[in-house]
Amino acid sequence: MGKKVIVVGAGAAGLASAIRLQHAGYQVELYEKEATPGGKMNQLEMDGYRFDLGPSLVMMPDVYREVFQLCGRDPDDYIPMEKLDPMYRVYFSNDSSRPINVSSNLVDWTKTLESFSPEDAEGFFSYLSEIYKGFNIAMDSIIQRPFRKSSDFYNLSMLKKGMGMKISGSANQFIGNYIKDERLKQIISFQTLYIGISPIKSPSFYTMIPMIQFLYGIWFIKGGMYTMATAMERLFQELGGTIHYNAPVDEILIEQKQALGVRIGVEEIKADYVVCNADFPYAMKHLVQDKRAKGRYTDRKIDNMKYSCSCMVLYLGMDRKYETIEHIHNFIFDENLEKNMHDIFEGNKLTKASFYVYIASKMDPSLAPEGKDGLYIMMPVSNAADSNYEWNEETIADYRSYLLNTLKSIKGFESIEDEIVVEKCMTPLDFESKFNAYNGAAFGLLPTLFQSSHMRPQSKAKDCSNLYFTGSSTHPGAGVPIVLLSAKITAQELISDDKGILFGY
Repeated sequence: MGKKVIVVGAGAAGLASAIRLQHAGYQVELYEKEATPGGKMNQLEMDGYRFDLGPSLVMMPDVYREVFQLCGRDPDDYIPMEKLDPMYRVYFSNDSSRPINVSSNLVDWTKTLESFSPEDAEGFFSYLSEIYKGFNIAMDSIIQRPFRKSSDFYNLSMLKKGMGMKISGSANQFIGNYIKDERLKQIISFQTLYIGISPIKSPSFYTMIPMIQFLYGIWFIKGGMYTMATAMERLFQELGGTIHYNAPVDEILIEQKQALGVRIGVEEIKADYVVCNADFPYAMKHLVQDKRAKGRYTDRKIDNMKYSCSCMVLYLGMDRKYETIEHIHNFIFDENLEKNMHDIFEGNKLTKASFYVYIASKMDPSLAPEGKDGLYIMMPVSNAADSNYEWNEETIADYRSYLLNTLKSIKGFESIEDEIVVEKCMTPLDFESKFNAYNGAAFGLLPTLFQSSHMRPQSKAKDCSNLYFTGSSTHPGAGVPIVLLSAKITAQELISDDKGILFGY
C-alpha cells in the first residue's frame, strides 16, 4: 500500500490531482463538502431540465483527454466530444439583426474577416502568428511548470524566452495593434473574461485564449461539462480511490510546519500528504490555522489581494425548442465595452452589459424534456466585495429584466419571458457560500501581471511541508484546461518531493 494522500475538494483540479496520484501508486482519499463531484463544474437539475452550473466551453480538448490517456483509458469511453462549427455566434445589441458567426474553419473565418476589411484580415493573421510564438513559449516554460524559487523564473534562459514573446500592454491594446474595427476587436479580446479579468486591464499574453479557440476549436462533451466531473469521479474510483461526500474539511492539521492530515468536525484523519483544492484564499484564511504555516499569506495579505469578477447566471427551463437560434454558444455584446468593463471592475451597478446564452440541449436533447430547451444566461458582474450595491431581490429582478428585454430584440427570443416554465438564479453570494469562492469571485485571484506565473500562489506550500495547493487561484490560473494543468503540476511536485523524481521543466 502506497503512502496516503488526502485531497480536499472534488473540483476539477482536485479530481485530476487525485487521479494522477492514485495512478502513481498513492492511496488517495478525497473529501468534498457537497454531495456531488465537480465543484463549480457541476450540474443543476430542475423538472427534467439539466444545466451545467458554471463552465460551459470546452477548449484545449487534449488537456481533458490526457487525464484518461495517462491511466491507459480511451477518453472517448468517458468524455465523448464533438467539435463545434461555428464555435459561437455574436450579436451586437445595437444591431442584433446581423449576427456574426465565429468559426475555427479558416476558410469561413477568412471570408468573415474580409467582410470587415482586407486590412483587418491581414492584421488578424499577423496577431495569430505573433501570439502563437508566445503561446509555444508559455506552454513550454510557464504554464506547465512550477516556480518554487525566484531563480526558476528570473534566469537567463527565461529572459531570452520572455523577449521572444514580444508581448506588452493590455489585451485590448495588443489586439488593437493588429485590428482596427471595434466590433472585431471586441469579438477577439473579450475572452479574457473567461478567466475573470477585463481585456482593458488584462496582461496582453492572455490574448492567447482566443488564439487557442481559433487553432484548436471549441468542443462539446455529450451530457455537457458535468460529464467531465462524473467521468473523473468514475476513473478515480476504478483506480481504487475513495471519495467522501457531504464531508466538509474544517482544518488542515499542521504541526511544526508540517501537514499531518485534516479535521472534519471533531474527527482527525491522518495522512502523509495533503492536497488542497479549496479556493486558495479561503483555505489560507480558514483551513490553514497555524500562523507560521501561512507564511506571507496572512489574513491581511489575502484581504488585500485582487480578485476576479463574478457572474450572475439565470437557468431557465423553457416550454419550447429554439430552432431559429442555430448555435449553442451565443454572445450578446453591448457596443460600449469600455464602460461595461469599467462598471464591472469598479463595482457599479450595470445598466447595460454584455452577456452569454448557452443552449446545451441543442447538442444533447437529453438535457431537457422532449421538445423543450434549457437556457443558461450568464452575465459577468462585480464580485461581492467590489460591488457598490446589495445583491438583493431588487438587484436580481433588475438584471433579469435587462437580460430578458435585451434578448427580446433578437429574432427567435421575442417572447422569451412568456416561455419560462422553471427558473433559478446564481449570484456572487451563491458562489461564495456554495463553493467557498473568496468574495464570490468566480475565477479566483485576478490574473494581473503581479498575480500571474511566479507571483501567483504555487502548488507547493512555501512554509509548510507535505502540503500542496491546486485550483484556479494557484499557478497557472483559472479555466478548466488550466486547472487541469495545475493538477498535473501539483501531482508532479508531490511525487518529486516524495520520490526525488525530477520532471523535465
